[in-house]
Amino acid sequence: MKSAVENLEPTRVKLTVEVSYDELKPSLDHAYSHIGEQVNVPGFRKGKVPPRILDQRVGRAAVIEHAVNDSLSEFYGQAVAETEIKPLGQPSINVTEIPAVTGTPGGQLVFEAEVDVRPEITLPALDTLEITIDDVDVADEDVEERLTTLRERFGSLVGVDRPIQDGDFVVIDLSAKVGDEEVDSVSGVSYQIGAGNMLDGLDEALTGASANETKTFTAALAGGEHAGADADVTVTATAVKERDLPAADDEFAQLASEFDTIEELRADLRAQVGKDKDANRAVQARDLLLEKLREATDFPVPTGAVDAEIKRHLEAEGKGEDDPHGEEVREEITQLLREQLLLDTLSEQLQVAVTQNELLEFLVSNARQYGMEPNQFIQAAAQTGQIQAFTGEIARNKALAIALRQVTVKDGAGNEVDLSDFIGSDELDAAGPDAVASPASAKSPESGESAESADSPESADSPESADSPESADSPDEAGEEKAAEAKAEKAPAKKPAAKKAPAKKATAEDAEAPAEKAPAKKAPAKKTATKDAEAPAEEAPAKKAPAKKAAAKAAEE
Repeated sequence: MKSAVENLEPTRVKLTVEVSYDELKPSLDHAYSHIGEQVNVPGFRKGKVPPRILDQRVGRAAVIEHAVNDSLSEFYGQAVAETEIKPLGQPSINVTEIPAVTGTPGGQLVFEAEVDVRPEITLPALDTLEITIDDVDVADEDVEERLTTLRERFGSLVGVDRPIQDGDFVVIDLSAKVGDEEVDSVSGVSYQIGAGNMLDGLDEALTGASANETKTFTAALAGGEHAGADADVTVTATAVKERDLPAADDEFAQLASEFDTIEELRADLRAQVGKDKDANRAVQARDLLLEKLREATDFPVPTGAVDAEIKRHLEAEGKGEDDPHGEEVREEITQLLREQLLLDTLSEQLQVAVTQNELLEFLVSNARQYGMEPNQFIQAAAQTGQIQAFTGEIARNKALAIALRQVTVKDGAGNEVDLSDFIGSDELDAAGPDAVASPASAKSPESGESAESADSPESADSPESADSPESADSPDEAGEEKAAEAKAEKAPAKKPAAKKAPAKKATAEDAEAPAEKAPAKKAPAKKTATKDAEAPAEEAPAKKAPAKKAAAKAAEE
């Protein structure tokens, strides 16, 4: 087989492939066998019809067409490997010559394949790069914020007879109309003023109102068949409550932790905040390195790859190819693809490999985000062709972490910073899988939970998800029950997780991806509804529980 490459554009090539008759012969034999099993020829058993008879009955052209269709992708793949091009997306193939359809069998198969390819990207020498990250500075306000979060877990809601204020918890009845048509209505819904997770304008309408006072305002609807339309909204707060927090004293320290004094608890919280900020510096270093690489490289992004991704984006939203939204997201998608191509090149340069354990851990983690069983999620990912995209995503994150080992990282005072606890080290990699189980490898940016995870103040233990107004009608009893459980088992103080760098969405075609991928997934926002008044003792904060670090798990290799 002969292959030749012609550069059409900086990011597009034409591959001309010549396949001899002898190389095509196995595919022709298979075609004769397959067609012979489907036709009835008097005097011959199915599957035993000689090729010359089949040429007479169905025509040699049909046999050649069958053989070419079956083998074209294989020959294309061989040509890609031989020429070492890095295709992006599906090729456009044109068959220009086929073997002889009459007379003596012979001739050759010739086809042309036009395809977008990854542009040539020259990366700067990593050991010449230097980045400066923040100092670890724990302020008293940070400690008090963490302590307030801890107190909120043991707080209770009490009814108030005053106008609604920011932070109050309310129970509301709400209806929305577009014109004379009521498009939505809810009753008895719990909401915290300032949360901002319902209609725009709701906070402003309710702030200053009293219980059972009706307010009206106009808001744009976010979803449904009337999405984007302005609706006239009527809302009434049927109950108003505020959170009553326990005093920050020695008694609370003994209730909420294993410490005897509030000062001991504050000291431990200070240490926790310091660890979390230290972990966040690894994320900051990663982001700064990526920014440095962006600034140091300039290359074109294949237009065809951008168009294909826009098409998938629109299909995922149920929109047609000519929808104006496609042009609205073009720049964003172009930048995303540019970043992915850059990281793919970095991954190749560093010879990053993704292990089965890393892929499995990634899939299990994503399954949890979707609320799916891991096996079910893995099967769905395999069926939609996303496993390869996920592998590329892991490799990109891992490449950034490994690259950080070669970059000079300093703090504000000019001192070099050791991030090996978060990004691993070459020594740990060389030590093998046993070393990966060490604490250092458990604190990686690509696997660490984000600050918005279930252990953060904004999620399961947050005020808006803790004591809902209708569930806290007897706050004293709830608080006593919680106190009894917490004293029975003084669980150590749980800390909010360190913020993790956002995972890169697998929207770009991987370098060798020959087939179309399913649209990039969109994980639904997860709302928690844990009630603090009923929270078990193990949800109480913990002393010196390992801080959830956010930094790339490169050491798992």
